[in-house]
Amino acid sequence: MKETLFDINRLVRPNVARLKPYSSARDEFEDFEAEMVFIDANENPFESDVNRYPDPQQRKLKEVLAARRGVPADNILLGNGSDEVLDLLFRAFCEPAQDNVLTLPPTYGMYKVLAEINNVENREVLLSQEYQPRVKDILEAADRNTKILFLCSPNNPTGNSFSAESVTALLEGFGGLVVIDEAYIDFSAQESCLHRLEEYPNLVVTQTLSKAYGLAGIRLGICFASPGVIAVLNRIKPPYNVNALTQRRALIRLDDPDSIDKEVSDVKREKGLLFNALLEVKFVSQVFPSDANFILARVDDANLRYRQLLDKGIVVRNRTTQPLCENCLRFTVGTPEENSRLMEELRGMV
Repeated sequence: MKETLFDINRLVRPNVARLKPYSSARDEFEDFEAEMVFIDANENPFESDVNRYPDPQQRKLKEVLAARRGVPADNILLGNGSDEVLDLLFRAFCEPAQDNVLTLPPTYGMYKVLAEINNVENREVLLSQEYQPRVKDILEAADRNTKILFLCSPNNPTGNSFSAESVTALLEGFGGLVVIDEAYIDFSAQESCLHRLEEYPNLVVTQTLSKAYGLAGIRLGICFASPGVIAVLNRIKPPYNVNALTQRRALIRLDDPDSIDKEVSDVKREKGLLFNALLEVKFVSQVFPSDANFILARVDDANLRYRQLLDKGIVVRNRTTQPLCENCLRFTVGTPEENSRLMEELRGMV
C-alpha cells in the first residue's frame, strides 16, 4: 500500500463515527430466502413477487459484480444510481458549512449540485485547455477541510480520459478521498483504476449500469473503495436503497455478458464513423477525441445549431455555457440509423 496523506479517522464526520446504524429485519435475519415463516418485518404476507423487503446488502448482485470486476464484494457498495453514492460520500465525510470539495470544470454537474444541497463549499479548478487536471493548482487549492476531490475520467462532457501520471500525483498528494467517476470506462481503451484500490486507501471508484449496460432506467450505481470507506457508507445508507426489481433486472443483464460486449463494440465502431463524419461538416471547427459513448464538437454557433437540430426532431446537448466549451455540442452515439439521420441533417444545414 502506498504512503499517502489519507487518514479516514480524520475525514469521517464525528456524528457519523458515533452513529449506531439502523438494523432492519433483513439485517438481523440474513437468510431470508430460506424456507421459513417470515413474520418479523411487518410485510404483507400475500405473495405478489414483491411483497417482501429486498436484501439490504444486495449479496447476490455484489457477488456477480465482484467476479466481473475482479474486486472483493467487501469493497462494493450499491446505490440508487451513482448520484446516491456520491451523496452518501458528502454526507459521510463533509461537515456542512465547514468542509469543502474540489471539482474540475467542465465536468459532471451533479458534483456541484450535491455540494450545494449538503451546504459544502465547492472549490473549482478549471481543467487545462487540453482538458487535463492541473495538478499543482489542484493541490494548492486544498486545505485541511478539503475532504473530497472529484475526477470524472473519461470526463463528461469532454469525453477524454485523464493521464495516468496526473491521477497518480493526485492520489499521492491529496489528503482526502479521490473519487474517480468511471461512468464511461467500458467504452475506453484506458484501464480502470479498480486495480489500484489496494494500493491507495483514499481511492474511491464509482461506476454505473446506466451506460454500457443499458440499464439507466433501473438506477443502479456502484461504489468501489476500501472496506473502511465502505463500512462508513453502510452506516448511513437507507436500509433498502436498492429495490428488488432493480436487483433482479441487473442480475438478468449481467448474466448476458456477450450481449453487453457486443453493444459496447457496436457503439465504439459507430463512434469512429460519427467522429470522421463530423470532421466533414462545414460549420464544425473541432471534434474532440473521446473515450466515452459521446463526442464533443465545436461549431460556429452552438445555440443556432442546437435549435436547428431540435426543429428536425433531433435532441443533442448544448454545452456552450460550460467552461472551456464555448460553442460546443455533445452528441451521444445512437443506433446506426440515428447516427445516419443526424449526419444527414447536419450536412444539409446552412
